[in-house]
Amino acid sequence: MKRGTTTFLKGAVMAVGAIVFILCVVWLPTMAKHSADLFPEFAYLKWPILIGVYLTAVPFNLALYQAFKLLKYIEENAFSAKAIVALHRIKLNALLITAIYVAGIVFLLIQNALHPGIAMVGIIISFASVTISIFAAVLQELLRNALKLKSENDFTV
Repeated sequence: MKRGTTTFLKGAVMAVGAIVFILCVVWLPTMAKHSADLFPEFAYLKWPILIGVYLTAVPFNLALYQAFKLLKYIEENAFSAKAIVALHRIKLNALLITAIYVAGIVFLLIQNALHPGIAMVGIIISFASVTISIFAAVLQELLRNALKLKSENDFTV
């Protein structure tokens, strides 16, 4: 693959990581404080929700790091066991994000504080994470099969 394409994608991955970091450090605490002031009856949920969102930031950033590593592996040799491992880790991190959001939705439902807008955001994020996980699993399997075929070809020649 051309180095320019992977360089662009690496830059995009780094930009997404920087934006998420800035949102977590600056915007999220400000919005949580504002929401707690605006709706004092739900102020007790400020910290559980912040902790839940910060918990999802960890696997998200780990998945971004694995995507960055995957792009490096693609530059060197797309058909490698390291690329398969990176895709596997991306898949697991996406599933972890889904699990955290589903647990958060259930928690808010139990607390009788699940606003339809919050539910929709949680469902959309969960759906996107499941989609990424399935996509990574399909790519992982395709890459595993390609690596196997390449290995068999190397032995026959």
